[in-house]
Amino acid sequence: MDKNTITGLILMCLVITGFMWLNKPSEEQLAEQRRAQAEKVEQAKKNQAVVAEADTLSAEDLNAIKAVLAQYGDTSTHSLNAEGVSLRMSGGGVEGEVTVDGKVVSLASMETTGKLDAKVQNTAINKLRELVEGYVRNGAFASHLSGKAETITIANDSLRLELSSKGGVISRATLLGYKAYNAPNVDVFTPEDNNYSFTLNTNSQRFDTKDFYFIPEQINDSTVLMSLNLDGGAKWGLRYTLIPGSYMVKMEVVQEKMTNVIPTNITIMDFNWTQKMARHEEGKMFEERNSAIYFKYAGKDGDVKYLKESGSDSKDVQDRIKWFSTKNQFFSAALIADSYFVGGQMQSDEISKDSPEYADYLKTMSITSQLEYSSENPNPASFHFYLGPNKYHVLSSYDKYSPDEDLKLTHLIPLGWKLFRWINTGVIIPIFNWLGKYIANYGIIILVLTIIIKIVLSPFTFKSYMSQAKMRLLAPDIKAINDKYPDQADALKRQQKTMELYSRAGANPMGGCLPMLLQMPILIAMFTFFPSCIELRGQSFLWAQDLSAPDAIVRWSGQIPFVTNYFGNHLSLFCLLMTVTNIAYTYLTMQSQQQSQAMPGMKWMMYLMPIMFLVFFNNYASGLSYYYFVSLLITIIQTYACRAFVSEEKVRAKMAENAKKPKKKSGFMARLEEAQRQQQAMLKEQERRNKKRN
Repeated sequence: MDKNTITGLILMCLVITGFMWLNKPSEEQLAEQRRAQAEKVEQAKKNQAVVAEADTLSAEDLNAIKAVLAQYGDTSTHSLNAEGVSLRMSGGGVEGEVTVDGKVVSLASMETTGKLDAKVQNTAINKLRELVEGYVRNGAFASHLSGKAETITIANDSLRLELSSKGGVISRATLLGYKAYNAPNVDVFTPEDNNYSFTLNTNSQRFDTKDFYFIPEQINDSTVLMSLNLDGGAKWGLRYTLIPGSYMVKMEVVQEKMTNVIPTNITIMDFNWTQKMARHEEGKMFEERNSAIYFKYAGKDGDVKYLKESGSDSKDVQDRIKWFSTKNQFFSAALIADSYFVGGQMQSDEISKDSPEYADYLKTMSITSQLEYSSENPNPASFHFYLGPNKYHVLSSYDKYSPDEDLKLTHLIPLGWKLFRWINTGVIIPIFNWLGKYIANYGIIILVLTIIIKIVLSPFTFKSYMSQAKMRLLAPDIKAINDKYPDQADALKRQQKTMELYSRAGANPMGGCLPMLLQMPILIAMFTFFPSCIELRGQSFLWAQDLSAPDAIVRWSGQIPFVTNYFGNHLSLFCLLMTVTNIAYTYLTMQSQQQSQAMPGMKWMMYLMPIMFLVFFNNYASGLSYYYFVSLLITIIQTYACRAFVSEEKVRAKMAENAKKPKKKSGFMARLEEAQRQQQAMLKEQERRNKKRN
């Protein structure tokens, strides 16, 4: 861009700016504009008020109400009662009431204006019109739009269900034997927070079962039938059977003569499930992190997937799905199709911290899917509802419920990636459950489990100590090599001599690290196991009231910048003890290892790591911090035991004996030495050329 172009652009900007400044409206003009806008708003309000005042119950509306009463009203009383609406025939006319915001409004008062507030009158009239439209729209199902909501309760030793005739659904599911932080029992479903329904379609209509009042019939102590009696002798219903001693509920769609209502060319039935997931744990932060919608693809090799647990997320799946689940930290509701769902749209949303519901709820979740349907089939669909705890052996017992595939319900428990999950399911959980048969206190169980793990890993601990002892004894020799070859040009020679020293002494500089790396999968597996272990929920030990939650000894209301989301608003004692023990172990390790002068900052980094663990582990389950505390304490004891029973003189003599033995070079060492020789020759040649140029 040249100078003239830049000058032209600047002049254009100045001209435009000046034009806008000269033509800006004056204060009087701005005031006039504001006044005109206010008049428009006021006029719009007046127009709206006029429309509202003019809205009355017309003769057409009254005739439509009479027709609905004649066709769908109670034949003995000539009346009809729906939610907030009561209608009845009176002589040749119709009368009734509509409830609006707790205020009862009569039909007579809606036939003229001036008797009621315009807003109340309009709301009442709209409610009546929607009722009439609903009866017309629902045709064969319209007779079930009004009725009385009834509840039937069935229960076994594990689960109590309340079934509502409104929608024919499980309105409340209570897990017996589990307490919420603010209630005597855990409710997986509640009438206010959970709803599911099926939608039947014709070529021109949609019938949503949540709108209808079903006829309840308790067949026996564990089975209830919710049915709709339709025109032409047709019936449609949901039959629920609570399986004894189980968290499973069988739900079957049953029907008769539905070809009189639903054409045979309709092959799909819609399913909708919405849930506002209630909070059950005192530690909301961690419970919220472990709440999500899970689902499994249909088929023997179908994987279990889930929506993002943090924040909001959505997913649209086109493949066949075996089950959906709304899952939180310790409890789940899973709907398992005996056949499969056809695709699914899932949505999970965080509840805003500014919302009044934030303290009592975790997320809002919705699932929409479809099922294959035939109006000719008396049993077009059937399911199993799992409403229970995320307990491994319970979920595992249901994995074979489907004869065609493994349900993989145990994947509702987050036990880490494949390797760590294998360690948990194949080793940790069996030992943990076995100990639980003989020991009542879970704090003691964790202690015994830790001791067992440390005994199994003790050969690795001993090998690590021996490697550190050899490196400590070789420190003077390594220092002598470094002093003999101090220049950077001799780096390869210095490295070669150091490797020869290690080889003669039978030492390995990585010997102390490799045993620790082999132990890491177990440490990570335990990291995923304890926060998901429902057996620890509500179990106390020493000062910890709940081993599945932080053992806070100090609380505060303020926020710590940058770390509050991890650290929380408390200090956990087991986490603090773990940190102190970790610092002590770090000091012990640093004292037993060769200290490198080339990296003096590494020492402080090693001491900084335990502080970082304090920040990140403070809000985790106290059982996890307790395990790490005991594990570190046992490791320190093992280290001192090794020092007491292992003689450094014997180690030195063993190293001297190794040095006398002839060493056969491995292929790798031979290639390494050849590479070092070639590199050293190249450096010398480069140095010679530099001197020649100079």
